[in-house]
Amino acid sequence: MALSDTEIRIAKPGAKPVRLFDGGGLYVEVAPSGGKWWRLKYRHGGKEKRLSLGTYPDVSLKAARARRESARQQLAEGEDPSALRKAAKATELTKALNTVEAVGRAWLEHRSSAWGVRTRMMIAASLENDVFPKLGERIIGGVQPGEIRALVQSIEARAAGETATRVFQRLRAIFRYAIAHELVETDPTYLLKPAEIFKPRKTAHRAALSERDVSAFLTKLDAYGGDPTTQAALALLMMTATRPRELRGARWDEFNERAATWRIPASRMKMKTEHTVPLSKQALALLKQMHRFSGGGPLVFPSPFYPGKPLSDGTLNSALARLGYKGIATAHGFRTLFSTCANEAGWNSDVIEKQLAHEIRDEVRGAYSRAQWLTERAKLMQWWADRLDALRESARAPDQS
Repeated sequence: MALSDTEIRIAKPGAKPVRLFDGGGLYVEVAPSGGKWWRLKYRHGGKEKRLSLGTYPDVSLKAARARRESARQQLAEGEDPSALRKAAKATELTKALNTVEAVGRAWLEHRSSAWGVRTRMMIAASLENDVFPKLGERIIGGVQPGEIRALVQSIEARAAGETATRVFQRLRAIFRYAIAHELVETDPTYLLKPAEIFKPRKTAHRAALSERDVSAFLTKLDAYGGDPTTQAALALLMMTATRPRELRGARWDEFNERAATWRIPASRMKMKTEHTVPLSKQALALLKQMHRFSGGGPLVFPSPFYPGKPLSDGTLNSALARLGYKGIATAHGFRTLFSTCANEAGWNSDVIEKQLAHEIRDEVRGAYSRAQWLTERAKLMQWWADRLDALRESARAPDQS
C-alpha cells in the first residue's frame, strides 16, 4: 500500500529505526533521533543494495518517487544507481579541483604521509605565502610559463634565492600531480629551466676544519672540560663522518659490537634509507667507554639536562664554540673534512660517497650504488681513525726544528 504525505509527517521515532514502505523498493526510515530518510532497496548483480534518496521533508514524497523511477530506469539499462552516483560525485570533485590552490592543497594532502609534521608545515607555508596569494584563484589549466617565471623571480628578488628554487620545484610537482589526475594536459613549468630563470648563486658550504687544523682541534677536544657525553659525541661524529642528527639519536640497540657495525634506521636518515656504518677499533673503544655513562638507558648520547631525550640540535655546535671554533667549524663540517682527506688520499670515490650516505646521481655509477661496499668502507673507516690518531700524536711530538 502506497504511503501518504500525512503518514510520513506524523510518523514517530522508536527505540530502533522504523521503516514505512511506499512500494517498488522505496521506503522512509525514521531514525530514533527523529530524522526521516528516503531509501531505495534494489538488487543489482545478484546483490541487494540500498541507495539514499535524501531526507524528508527536504525531498517530498513526489520527488522521492521520481528519484525511485529514475533509479529503476538505470537498473533496466543494466546500470547500478549507486555506482553511477559515486562516479558523478568523483566528476564533480574533479571539476572542483580547477584552481591552483585547490590542486595545490590536494597535492599537499596526497604527499603528507611522506613528510614529517614540521616539513609539511614548512611546505604548506611556502605555498600559502608565495603561491596562493598570486596564483591561487587562477584556473590551473590556464596558467602560463611566464606567470610562474614572474612569481619565482619575484621571490628571488627579495634575496630569497633558495626559497624561490624550492617554490619552483613544488609548483612543478603540483602540475605533475595535476597531469597524473587528468586535471590539466600540459605542465607550464616544463619549458622553464632553473638555470635560465634564476641568477647563479654561490653555494654556502658549512664551515669545516682543514686537515692542518685537526691536530690542534683534537688536543683541545681531549682537554674539553664540559659534559663528557658531548665530548664523546663530537669524537664519534668525527670518526664516523655521520650527520649530527643521525648520531644524536643513536640508540644502543643499533650497534653490533661483534660485527663492528652501526645500523642507523631509515627514520633518522636524510634519504629515509637504512644506513650501515662500519666501526673502527677506536670507535668501538669510545662506545665501550661511553657505555659506563649511558649504558643503563636506550640512548647513547642522552641530554645532560633531559636524560630521556637525545642531545639537542645546538649542543654540539655550542661545544665547538666553547673550544674556540665558532664560525670556523661545525659538527656537520666533519663530513667535509673526512671527504676531502679521503679523496686526497686516493680512496675510491664510490666508497667515500657510500660511507657519507650520498645518493649517486650518475646512472652508470648509480647502478653499483646498491652495493654496501662494507668491506671497503670498513678499511676506509679504520684508515680514517688511524689518521686522526696520527694527527693527534703529531701535536704532542716535540718540535724538531
